[in-house]
Order: sequence, then C-alpha cells, then structure tokens
Amino acid sequence: MAQASFSAITVGLAVLAPTLREEYGLSLGQIGVVLAAAWLGAMGTLLLWGLAADRYGERVVLVLGLLGSAGFLVGAAYAGSFEALFVMLVLSGAAGASVSSSSGRAVMLWFRPNERGLALGIRQSAIPLAGLLAAVVVPRLAASGGSEAAFLFLAAFCAFGALAGGALLRGREDGSGLEAESVVRTLRDVRLWRLSVSGGLYLYAQVAVIGFGVLFLHDEHGLSVSDAALAIAASQVLAVALRVGMGRWSDILGSRVVPLRRSGLAVAASLVLTALLAGGPLWLLVPALALTGGLSMAWNGLSFTAAAELAGTARSGAAIGFQQSVLSGLGVLAPVLFAATVSAASWSVAFFFAAVVTLVGWRALRPLRGY
Repeated sequence: MAQASFSAITVGLAVLAPTLREEYGLSLGQIGVVLAAAWLGAMGTLLLWGLAADRYGERVVLVLGLLGSAGFLVGAAYAGSFEALFVMLVLSGAAGASVSSSSGRAVMLWFRPNERGLALGIRQSAIPLAGLLAAVVVPRLAASGGSEAAFLFLAAFCAFGALAGGALLRGREDGSGLEAESVVRTLRDVRLWRLSVSGGLYLYAQVAVIGFGVLFLHDEHGLSVSDAALAIAASQVLAVALRVGMGRWSDILGSRVVPLRRSGLAVAASLVLTALLAGGPLWLLVPALALTGGLSMAWNGLSFTAAAELAGTARSGAAIGFQQSVLSGLGVLAPVLFAATVSAASWSVAFFFAAVVTLVGWRALRPLRGY
C-alpha cells in the first residue's frame, strides 16, 4: 500500500499531461520536464533514505517520507506557475523516495532467498496497480476539477500510505549501525553498477510508453484522455501478472539475471512492433501499446531483488537506494530525450530508438548471467 501510494504519482502525471499542457500552456519539451520532476527529486535522496533505513529502521523512514510527499503534492495542486509546479513535484519525489528502500528492505528481511523473487514481485506489483488506479481515477477527477483535484487525490493517497505503513509495518530494533567500510564496499561493487545502469536503460522503454502513451494516442489518433488512459490501464493489469510471475520464475531458476535479460528482449521486440504500428489502425496499435507497456514494467522486481541480494540484508537499504538513484538519474533524462526525439523526428522513430536503448541494457547484463 505504501509503495502504491507513491507510485501513483508517475502514472498520474502521465495521464494529467494533456490537462497540464492546457492549464499551463506547456510545450512537449516542458511536458517532458514535468514527467522528469519526481525522478529528479528521488535521484538526490534515494541513497540517503536507504542509508537511513539501514540505520534507523524501515517504519520511521517510510512514514516521514510519504507524509512529506503528500504535503508537497498539496503544494502542486495550488501551484500558480510552471516553475512552482516543477519545484513541488521535485520535492514530492525527493520525500516519497523513502518508500523504495524502506519497503524493499523490509521484504528482504522477512523472506528467505528462495521466496524473495515472488515476495518482491508481489511488492513491486504495487507499482502497476497504482498505475491502474491512477489511469482510471485521475482523468475523471481532472475532467471535473482540473489538475487541482487530481493532485489532491494523489496527496491523500500518499498520506493514507504513510498511515497504513506506520500502523502495520513490522518494526525492528535500531542499532545496526552504519559501518563506513561495508557501505563503501557495497557502493564500489562493479556488479551493482552494471545492474543499476542496465536497469536504467530498461527504464527508458517504460518512460516512453507509460509516460507518453496517453499523449501519443490523444494527439496522433484523436482519442479522448479517458479512452487513451484505458490502454495504459490495460498495460498495468498485465504488468501486475508479469511482475509476480517473473519473480516466482526467478525463484525456481535460482537466478534473477536470466529472466531479466529475456524480458529485455521481449520489451525490445514489442517496441519495434509499436514503432511499426505508430501510424496504423487503432485496433492493432492499442493492443500493441498495452502489451509493450506491460512488458516494459515486468523486469523491475528482478532488478530490485538482484541489487538487494548482491549487497546482503545488512546493506540492502544502501544497495536498493543506490540502484534506484541510478534509475532515477536516467529517469530524469528519459522523458526529455524521448520528447526531443519525437519533436525532431516522429513518434515511430522515438519508439524504435527506445528499442535500441533496451537492447544496450540487455547486452550490458551479459557478464552477470550467473546471478
């Protein structure tokens, strides 16, 4: 619940893109900046939140971060300019990023190695479930109350996630300490760097489809925002099943990286299909886009689990925080680069380029096939 409450922001912003463009008079490039805002904020704090979770425990870190995120989303609801909106969204991402390390670390501690793929797959399914909720609810709120109503809903969701986490998350003793040597050793691990950068390259596809799918269908094919959002909602349903199923598959295989690489090939292939159908009939394009969106979100739990297991439970918060920082850094660049590619070339070229980026990530994982 805690993870879902924060993750709803990403898809919520994507679905709100046409509304925000109209209210603030934004260009496609500025929309890319808005979509990057939460990633930018998270990039600066994820590692710090991870270290705090290792030192002070998961519950306090989760609650403080989500309450802060809720407060900044209220600020976004009443932002009077594009600049103010951007700042509020950056701060919301910086605060809410606490949930990634804290909830992931908690699950790492609760389950045995041969259960973690499934357990973290279930935990990671919160992200597409949140996306499904946002894709269904946010357009209707925006239609009746504009972006203000939508942001207040997202703020209330984060506050509820904080309360649920504070009331129900299992506590533990403080005092594990922060041994500088073990932290430095974790952050210098070349395997962790390779895994994190590869995940960031995979993320480009997710940003391309989930972040811009509604805008693409609305602008290029004339669908209403609500109807276009249904394609993204369908992709979230598929992503839930894939995250849980791939997590269990990795437990059975005893490997996180093998299914992670295979999912990369599937994402690249589906992006090529989407690129070819970008100007085609909707009855073919919409299912292809929904499939690509679901596949583009299927891999994250595997990467998350692999990062935590490379570091071990004692430093899993730091490892998760570092990995998510790298993903956020590339998540900042992805929407800006994708929007620039669309403006300079076409939607079809932009989707094809996303497939190439995914293949680079797939290739970079090759030395980790034994994990």
